[in-house]
Amino acid sequence: MNKGISLYEQMGGESKLRELVNIFYNKVKVHHSLSHLFPEDFKPDKQFLFLTEFLGGPAIYSEAFGQKKLKSKHLHFPVTKESADAWLDCMRESMDEVNLHGAIRKEIWSKLEITAYQMINQPE
Repeated sequence: MNKGISLYEQMGGESKLRELVNIFYNKVKVHHSLSHLFPEDFKPDKQFLFLTEFLGGPAIYSEAFGQKKLKSKHLHFPVTKESADAWLDCMRESMDEVNLHGAIRKEIWSKLEITAYQMINQPE
């Protein structure tokens, strides 16, 4: 890994992250365990802003929405281990499709996996 260079930059910056988020949300909105969690008019822009900052890019999410209180912002969604696993499956497939591999993928995956499981707020 390149110390001093953000994961956001290492993965390819805005264009690569937008591609990843768009592919990911096309999967999420048709996934049987996830589609009901997102409104029909949901736009992936908010996820893009969050992931930009989450991966060390510009603080555009905080500027637009305030501090990242991720767990509390998801409390009104029933997040189970099954839905966290499904979310991660969609992200894994999306990472494959944008050819995100190697050490950068491992580091990003680790952060996403920890975060996904921290969002669980309901038993199965």
